[in-house]
Amino acid sequence: MTFVVTTPSFSGPVELLLHLISSHEVDVLDVPLAPIVDLFVAALRDESVEIAVEDLSEFLLIAAILLEMKSRRLLPGRDATEPDEEFVGWEERDVLLARLLELRTYAALSDAFVSLFERASRAFPRLAGIDEGFEVHPPDLLAGVTTAQLAGAYLRGIEEKPVPVIRLHHVTVDAVSVAETVVSLAQRLPFMGRISFRTLTEGLESRIEIIVHFLALLELCKLGHIELGQGSTFGDVQIEWLGVPQGLEIGKVDTYEG
Repeated sequence: MTFVVTTPSFSGPVELLLHLISSHEVDVLDVPLAPIVDLFVAALRDESVEIAVEDLSEFLLIAAILLEMKSRRLLPGRDATEPDEEFVGWEERDVLLARLLELRTYAALSDAFVSLFERASRAFPRLAGIDEGFEVHPPDLLAGVTTAQLAGAYLRGIEEKPVPVIRLHHVTVDAVSVAETVVSLAQRLPFMGRISFRTLTEGLESRIEIIVHFLALLELCKLGHIELGQGSTFGDVQIEWLGVPQGLEIGKVDTYEG
């Protein structure tokens, strides 16, 4: 069954009306939907007209589509909004926001004043003052100072300060050469046999001389002229001359100065 509708801008089957509106040949705003629904409800109440369930469901579907299309036109969405219309009221909102911030500032300031007033209410002023006729005279800082003293102070202030000098005449630095000690030990050790380091250095007085002798022994051991040994942990270091026939080459000895 084809349901025919009659409107001021269209007259014909409801399926054709939906097609014309979808193709933008008829404006949905020019089609009143209430009379169409009233005509369909009147047809349902007419007992002489039989409407199949398929025709009823088809009309309900078309009517729902028309209602949705018209509601979209009547209620524009975000995309349909003009930019100028979208920003309407923003200036008034900014003014209200500025006034709100200003009022909050004044409210905070009033709270601060209230706090100060409360603290001031717990203070009591000093009522007793200085007696009448009481005078305070500051001391004279130049009392008793003569012009000669001022001139002397001026001369002391402008005179050139002596440059500080660090004197080291009381400091004695012993310079001991490892190379010379190596030669001396190479001449003495062949005639001393096996000897301990403690015995070798027992006649030395300064610590630097003992250190130089130890370094010289290490050089002789590196050159293969002596052999060093220690029987136990922290025991005496034993020195033994190996009797190497070649002469000592001083050029191979590392130079240390202490």
